[in-house]
Amino acid sequence: MEKIRLLIVDDQILFLESLSTFLRNYAADIEVVGLARNGSEALEKAAALHPDIVLMDVHMPVMDGVEATGKLIASQPGIRILILSTYDVDDYVRRALKLGAAGYLLKDISPTELIASIRALKAGAVQISPQVVAKLMSSVLSEEPSAEREIRLEWLDSLTRREREVFTLIARGCDNAQIAEELHMAEHTVRNHVSVIYSKLGVQDRFQIIQLANKIRYHE
Repeated sequence: MEKIRLLIVDDQILFLESLSTFLRNYAADIEVVGLARNGSEALEKAAALHPDIVLMDVHMPVMDGVEATGKLIASQPGIRILILSTYDVDDYVRRALKLGAAGYLLKDISPTELIASIRALKAGAVQISPQVVAKLMSSVLSEEPSAEREIRLEWLDSLTRREREVFTLIARGCDNAQIAEELHMAEHTVRNHVSVIYSKLGVQDRFQIIQLANKIRYHE
């Protein structure tokens, strides 16, 4: 079994060591290859250890996680950065994603959810906390001129009414379980709708759905 090589970056030693211990004990397919306490250390250790994924905090001394993200991706284009932060501030989220971070999760995520997110990130899926998506979506839509939000793009007409409902809930940051509850359908049915939406719109993940949704104001 090929292991996922993970570098964890956080200035809180207890968090670093606790998370490292948990992953080593409960995720046999994830190898914690190193720990770093700031962005500068992360650059040095990533250069030496060549991790697949870097789990990156935002607020750290010497060099913060957003700056380190940009430098890491510039020096190692194939590396994937997963921001893990207590902050859902728009500026941090936008800067990190613009610089190439492949995900942004909040630290209130459960350990098992984090493991699933690391595995999904390795498989190529963008990972963003629903709360972050909802806040980002609300912020972007509030900034757009109302005339632009009224534009109906051609691709929207390719979706059925039910697919549009699912699309809207994805754009609001809902996960499949939340969509299933909201629309009173089975979760596997939601997954089928999501798969069809991805295929019709030519997207690969939820973040691309959000980017599309940012261009319109959706009408039922």
